[in-house]
Amino acid sequence: MINIFPLFISFLVVSVINMVRYFSALRALLQQMQTSDPQLYQSVDGAGFFTARGQPARQVLLVRYLFKKGYRDHQDEAFVRHCVRTRHQFILTSVLCVLTLISLLALLIR
Repeated sequence: MINIFPLFISFLVVSVINMVRYFSALRALLQQMQTSDPQLYQSVDGAGFFTARGQPARQVLLVRYLFKKGYRDHQDEAFVRHCVRTRHQFILTSVLCVLTLISLLALLIR
């Protein structure tokens, strides 16, 4: 039988590490966006993205932009690479968070 507690701890550690990687990729994307697409940078609240005054409604625009792959037609290849990397990191982090929650539920049920 699988012991759930070590599984939960391992998912939690890996999730936290991937969240840090995701925020790092997001910060790099915003820096690249500031130089290559200033209008998009302003529309997603780039300057206030990681501050307390950040506007979540405007930040969701960046998530939509990444999931709809709106970056495919962009002329700057470095920006496109940052978008792809950030999108993959977000998907990986989301899946790991769901697995962590499932293992937490299994731990609580047991």
